[in-house]
Amino acid sequence: MGMRAKRLLVRKPLADIRSDVETHGLKRSLGPIQLVLLGIGCIVGAGIYVMTGSAAANYAGPAVILSFVIAGTACAFTGLCYAELASTLPVSGSSYTYTYAALGEVFAWSLGWLLMLEYGLAGSALAAGLSGYLSSLLGDFGVHIPEAVRTPFVQSVLTPQGVSFTTGGGINLIAAASLGLVAMVLVRGVSQSATVNAVMVTIKIAVLLIFVGVGVFHVDPANWTPFVPENQGGFAYGMPGVLRAASVLFFAYLGFETVSTAALEARDPQRDMPVGILGALGVCTVLYIAVALVLTGLVPYRMLGVPDPIALAVDRMGLPALTLVIKLGAVLGLSSVLLVNTYGHSRICFAMSRDGLLPRFFSSVHTSWQTPHHGTIFVAAVAAIAAALLPISILGDLVSLGTAFAFSIVAISVMWLRTAQPDLHRPFRVPLGGIRVRGVWIGVVPVLALVLCLSMVGPVLADITLKAFAGDTIPATILGLYLLVGVILYRAYGWRNSRLGRALDGAPAAAA
Repeated sequence: MGMRAKRLLVRKPLADIRSDVETHGLKRSLGPIQLVLLGIGCIVGAGIYVMTGSAAANYAGPAVILSFVIAGTACAFTGLCYAELASTLPVSGSSYTYTYAALGEVFAWSLGWLLMLEYGLAGSALAAGLSGYLSSLLGDFGVHIPEAVRTPFVQSVLTPQGVSFTTGGGINLIAAASLGLVAMVLVRGVSQSATVNAVMVTIKIAVLLIFVGVGVFHVDPANWTPFVPENQGGFAYGMPGVLRAASVLFFAYLGFETVSTAALEARDPQRDMPVGILGALGVCTVLYIAVALVLTGLVPYRMLGVPDPIALAVDRMGLPALTLVIKLGAVLGLSSVLLVNTYGHSRICFAMSRDGLLPRFFSSVHTSWQTPHHGTIFVAAVAAIAAALLPISILGDLVSLGTAFAFSIVAISVMWLRTAQPDLHRPFRVPLGGIRVRGVWIGVVPVLALVLCLSMVGPVLADITLKAFAGDTIPATILGLYLLVGVILYRAYGWRNSRLGRALDGAPAAAA
């Protein structure tokens, strides 16, 4: 048992991490501006275009603005932790690699498996949102897509008891096709992908600024009253609803972690990674709050639980031409997020494959394009299946769980690395300092990040549990089956093929 525990807790030496940095085979082509745009490209998407409306209608009302502040604050503290780790250990695996170095293999595998759930279902949710706006936009031009190919097999229904789930006859092929197109762009090359992303980010930011700039003159302040609606039981409004909405919106800030997955392809990661992470987070938080304020001022919050809430708000202005512009901006915006999210997903798999925890084809790099083409196609295909079958409400909750746990591990990793390697060169350090308790460094920022992230988990887990006891078991079943598959896969493949594990057992390591 002692040897087995040692095997499970084997840590990846910092020397191995530095070796991976030197031998990764990927092309360093991203500068600070591209990294900021990469983060904005992933952050500004479903959180504004889709989830803001449902969070306001179902949970928080106009106080959804407070939900953004809470979620953004949690992400700000976590972003500082990411900035320190990304500048110190500029590696492709992001929080997965940090965990491997800090806590050991079994924790790294568990986090990596949660990250794949997080990125995979985030891609599915984004594709589902993209399908809704694209269908609406084409409908304005007289092109009507049959409902059977634009709605998922599982559908969410708002009842007096809350949101419940049922099965239907549709399969969202539009969402699946969008993931296929994104995979094609990413396989071709990261430089080209970054260029496409920069164009789409510029357009969608301009469109949202137009929405805020025009919409502020049509706001009805009566729609903000009451600002925090009275609680109606459970997570329906009141402060419980504000916290539940924060947990829903939490996944929309995933973008700054995606910046950290690009460390191996940054030209100067020690300098550029903090700029990319914190710059993207700051810009997007301000934009989120401004859009939410205008949105809830234009439309009574109970009416915002639709797939295209911003388009609904523009309709209220009586400006049909602007409605088309907003829908086009939403399509481009969600496309850019989908592009960056799939990029981050493939790089997590790339890092795990190089460590021997996933099959080697995930780290196979195309000889001409210098991208992990096999892994990119695979993760896009899996996300496409989920997008075709599941509604965005289930996808968003499950993504939030993975995000919160990943962020918590990052905060812990900062404190462990400060404790174990106090003299390690850190181009960026989290502010506000900390104290040492029996030799263990306890930082103010990491502790605040840890507390706030865990507070995001509680409402989601409580809601999933309550639904399961009420007979609505789909979300709990998906989560349980996914975790079970992870245990089986690690036991059957990761345990046998881990580079560090084989070295510890005295067996020759497989080629990365």
